[in-house]
Amino acid sequence: MIKQELEALKTKGQLRKIPDIQSKSDGKIVIAGKEYINIASNDYLGLSTKDDLRKEFLVHNDSLLSTASARLLTGSSPEYKELEATVASIFNKEAALIFNTGYQCNLGVISALIGRGDVVFSDKLNHASIIDGMQLSKGDFFRYKHFDYANLEKLLESKRGQYKRALIVSESVFSMDGDIADIDKLVELKKKYNCLLMIDEAHAFCAAGKTLAGISYGKDVDIITATFGKAVGSFGAFCVSNKDIISYLINKARSFIFSTSIPPLNIAWSNWLLTEKKDFILYQKQKLTDLTASVHKLLDDRGFKTPSMSHIIPIVIGSNENTLKLSEKLRSEGYYIPAIRPPTVPEGTSRLRISLTADCRLDDFVRLLDIINDRLFV
Repeated sequence: MIKQELEALKTKGQLRKIPDIQSKSDGKIVIAGKEYINIASNDYLGLSTKDDLRKEFLVHNDSLLSTASARLLTGSSPEYKELEATVASIFNKEAALIFNTGYQCNLGVISALIGRGDVVFSDKLNHASIIDGMQLSKGDFFRYKHFDYANLEKLLESKRGQYKRALIVSESVFSMDGDIADIDKLVELKKKYNCLLMIDEAHAFCAAGKTLAGISYGKDVDIITATFGKAVGSFGAFCVSNKDIISYLINKARSFIFSTSIPPLNIAWSNWLLTEKKDFILYQKQKLTDLTASVHKLLDDRGFKTPSMSHIIPIVIGSNENTLKLSEKLRSEGYYIPAIRPPTVPEGTSRLRISLTADCRLDDFVRLLDIINDRLFV
């Protein structure tokens, strides 16, 4: 049965394999002995490959390499308190709680807050971690059409009164389309219908918006989740909120309670980057902002249509087969852009996901778009 299912995935062009990545450097990746221009990374500021940063950090830091326990037992340390204070300050929230991954964070927050008699209203294109959190919870959930806030309000009008606690959930920058939610409209609706509002800033934290806090900074958002594993170039994730909600999560979020915690060395690295190297983060963020504007202008000039308003830019091809062929063509030309296929994206919307980073060069995208254009419009 398993072999048959694997064969079916292969037939549909959806069989995945882990790439043989041997090394990464600024804007480059080596796979199976060949170097490529890396257009697939979530390391938006290029921090994870900066050897000078890593060496400087290690000279001054001797934090432990393991916790060997969950935080509620013996797995906490001063490094955790320092980093939680840092991110709470960045988002201007009362408190923060660190989770091991962004997936575990969204899973734990939603399944803890929503129980029997509660409800979630979720954007239809929200990340799998949000969907799985809703399914794991004991509450009901409704998915509104992507960015269709009239549809969301219709659901709120008809369903909200049937439940105790209600939660509206959206990403800020969406991971596969690069478009940006209307946070002001979501705040308006959460107030009108007495809901909590949760925004996932995973792809915006330190990479988009006017501050390091992403898109929703300064707005009346109750719960914000984000990750250190993308723009910060580290590992782990966090939730920021008021003290009561964070205390509730400490006591109720199973993905937090029952997980061995992240080694203090990784926690210290994240905090060091966000504090001691904040100026460098801001410098890299500005480079990314400038590159994003230039690439979007390039796309407009070439007639490429995209929903993106950010550093994530989809080129939607449609079929799995054609997307895989174009990905392989680009790889033969020295670009690494894996095909994104269902179930990551809806059926019929397979795509190349251009992921801009601060160390990318505009010239590389001129050539990249030439190749894509030649293949799409032959």
